[in-house]
Amino acid sequence: MYLTQGLHRAVRQHPDDVMLICGERTTTFQQVHDRVARLAGALRGLGVADGDRVAMLGLNSDRYGEYLLAVPWANAVVNPVNIRWSPAEIIYSLADSQTAVLFIDDAFAPMLPALKAGYPELKTVIHYGDGPTPEGALSYEELVAATDPIEDARRGGDELAGLFYTGGTTGFPKGVMLSHANLINSTLGALATGYLPHPGARFLHAAPMFHLADLAGWTAQVMLGGSHIIIPMFEPQAVLKAISDHRATDTLLVPVMIQLVVDHPARADYDLTSMEHILYGASPISEAVLDRAMKAFPSAGFTQCYGMTELAPVATLLGPEDHEKGLLRAAGRAAPHVEVRIVDDLGNEVPRGTVGEIVVRGANVMLGYWNRPEDTAAAVRDGWMHTGDGGYMDEDGYVFVVDRIKDMIVSGGENVYSAEVENAIATHPAVASCAVVGVPDTEWGERVHAVVICQPGAEVTVDEIRDHTKALIAGYKAPRSLELVTELPISGAGKILKRELRKKYWGEDARQVN
Repeated sequence: MYLTQGLHRAVRQHPDDVMLICGERTTTFQQVHDRVARLAGALRGLGVADGDRVAMLGLNSDRYGEYLLAVPWANAVVNPVNIRWSPAEIIYSLADSQTAVLFIDDAFAPMLPALKAGYPELKTVIHYGDGPTPEGALSYEELVAATDPIEDARRGGDELAGLFYTGGTTGFPKGVMLSHANLINSTLGALATGYLPHPGARFLHAAPMFHLADLAGWTAQVMLGGSHIIIPMFEPQAVLKAISDHRATDTLLVPVMIQLVVDHPARADYDLTSMEHILYGASPISEAVLDRAMKAFPSAGFTQCYGMTELAPVATLLGPEDHEKGLLRAAGRAAPHVEVRIVDDLGNEVPRGTVGEIVVRGANVMLGYWNRPEDTAAAVRDGWMHTGDGGYMDEDGYVFVVDRIKDMIVSGGENVYSAEVENAIATHPAVASCAVVGVPDTEWGERVHAVVICQPGAEVTVDEIRDHTKALIAGYKAPRSLELVTELPISGAGKILKRELRKKYWGEDARQVN
């Protein structure tokens, strides 16, 4: 199979239905088919050869969707760029992947001189914004209009589909190589559960399209021939308006986004009854936030997806019926396309209920890290992807993620998993959001430290947080220090950057444990 297959099917079945909605623009399946064929022809005419990497740096757009189809149509490889990176990080990824062609929009056009100066091998830039085309760049719309359509290369199977660079939370980012088969197996496995979009769905893209979480929704919708509603970037009121105006049925939001949407003061002004499925993941969600979300979207089923870029990205799913059973702390059970185990340091499976490392095997496991054979060998052993996440499995096969193994806090000889502490703190009525990290302590080795954003107009002390937490979990897990902030550092994938929170206390030392 191949990623453009769903578009061909849709054109044969309902060519005049709307595929893409972005602002005032709507595009039918037939129109997208024609534009993608022309854009692919333009890429080949610009010298893009089989397997070349083609990068995209921009906000969500209907043209972003056309890029995702035109690049494989031209027998090339997509390389979506993290929009929150600095120029230096972007330059590193372009150089590492030897990318010579870059799509860029209005928001990032001012960065172009720095990118070209730092990476002279960037030969071709295609501007896909609505403003003036920057000097030295080509106009997206002019290329599409001036180029004849070409036949789809139908690049697929085990051929490389894309390079997806990890967020760079530790050191330089790694390029995750995913094949068409990786992405399609992950999508089909998730669709088989019935939790993801269905034929006739209208999927809202609010999470960044460069990230695998949103790409999973994109791929599923393309395969099913559904419509895409695209907003440039996440903004709570924009999400509410898009759902209400376009009757969106499905979306993917990371927990931070869900919280901002359901707590928005204007939420009651919008009709949200069309929403049927809300997929969330990328980081744990507190039970307090999830409870508010389920009340805000009473007609929607909530599904948690646990996975990672290297798994294209789905490993486990916690479906709506699991939420109704009260299994809110679980990350779900293995999706139909994978096996999941919990193992010890030697790779041996541990008894149910015992914390170990979560490992995953299936046809969705990445091809490897781009030009990093040693890192690939360390991560994928005997076909099992070692996630680096600590967790356990219960007797019914539900996986519970307790923390990143490297984020485990050892205080006074006791292991403390920050996710458990964060869940407890988040139920305090004064807390809007929080993160828990280990910081150095002369007495305890490490102490549990909470970083908290308060609800508007609320205040809280460390003693209040400690007393509240100790009523829910063991006393030694309660935070011993507290920091009140107005925002938390968030990665482009919506994850809290705990390394940034630790820097204040550990400095730049690579070793951040005692």
